[in-house]
Amino acid sequence: MKIYIKGFFALFLSAPVLVALGGTPMQKGYYIVVAAYRVNQEAFAEKYAAELNRAGHHAQTGFDAARHYHYVYLDYFTDFDESVNKMLEVRKQAGFAEAWVRVIKDGTEPEVVQQAPIAQPPVSAPKEATQNNTTQKEKEQPAEKLPEPIQPAAPPALQPKPEPEQTNGKEPKAEAATVDSLHEVLTLQNTRAFLSLYNATNNELIDGEVEVVDAERSRLILKTKGNEYMILPDPKSKSGKLLLIGSSFGFRKIQHEMNYYDTEIDTLQPDITLEGDYYLVRFEMARLHKGDIAVLYNVYFYNDAAIMLPESKYELNKLLSMMQENPKYRITLHGHTNGHGRGKIIRTGPSKDFFNLHASDVVNENVSAKELSGARAQVIKDWLVARGLSADRIEVKAWGGTRMLHDKNGQHARRNVRVEVEVTEE
Repeated sequence: MKIYIKGFFALFLSAPVLVALGGTPMQKGYYIVVAAYRVNQEAFAEKYAAELNRAGHHAQTGFDAARHYHYVYLDYFTDFDESVNKMLEVRKQAGFAEAWVRVIKDGTEPEVVQQAPIAQPPVSAPKEATQNNTTQKEKEQPAEKLPEPIQPAAPPALQPKPEPEQTNGKEPKAEAATVDSLHEVLTLQNTRAFLSLYNATNNELIDGEVEVVDAERSRLILKTKGNEYMILPDPKSKSGKLLLIGSSFGFRKIQHEMNYYDTEIDTLQPDITLEGDYYLVRFEMARLHKGDIAVLYNVYFYNDAAIMLPESKYELNKLLSMMQENPKYRITLHGHTNGHGRGKIIRTGPSKDFFNLHASDVVNENVSAKELSGARAQVIKDWLVARGLSADRIEVKAWGGTRMLHDKNGQHARRNVRVEVEVTEE
């Protein structure tokens, strides 16, 4: 898929002038946009919206303070999936084949920036050849029309070849080939990406992260939060291939491949689309299935204790949501430790204060590593039951140090201390 920007060049003068950015600010949400105009073309945006309204559409204009564009849009949604469905509907209507969804994260007031004046768009030569005696100057006379909106469009039609000049038997002089300077290829080098992680069951955005991997060298380049705009990093490889791996606890990982240098071809994939001025990468996250195992990497315990640190609540809530969303789920919590020794540990007392090491009723015991791993898995089960889950949906299994992932004395030894969640029924 190629994108062409119809329009004009900016004229950079020696003394920039202040241009006040204005218009009705667009608030947080998802907009079905059919045209975009530069900052000094608000009047043209309003005129185009008025034309659409006279034709029976419900068009409005809004100003995107983050991108400094005036948009003409047909609808507005607070739900992402609804907006995409509507956008696909709109694209079936005549004249709106390139409509897109513009995501506004936060409504912000316009700001004042320094910007050079912008030239008006040049007018293309007429598509139809005129009479043979028409002069070139007459062909270039500007027509009265609006500037073309800045939006994805099909490649401009080729102009008809002029008839060869009469040369009295001599070969006509060949003209130098020129580059179409209005063509801008949108790659990841110059275009932002929005990495959208959402629940496939209810279409709600979910917290998660995306790993950006150099596919050629199988090397992790970056970990970043999902549902944010960003310029993806250059893998600096010959192929330019990136792997984007979306993950969120309680969901299966999803992987997409993008090419850093030739990104537009990736929009042939169903989950990667060019939406106006950014690439939308959709991670439709599916819940775990029977037999899947996820690690509660962000549930932490005090040393030598089956009592959790308060920062564990975030991932515990994700586990609770997973169980509530899927009432047929049954799980097994597998407890693991780093090593096989014995020692004193602290458990929660009858008050079930799951996050307080200094509670008045904590219990001190001398146990094996296997018993400690079971106690840690058990305290997670107790927390889930205290929040309304049925106890018979959750089993506990203690492994001690029999399934360590790393050398118990190595730099990653702490990763051996973990609780895994296995889905046993769904």
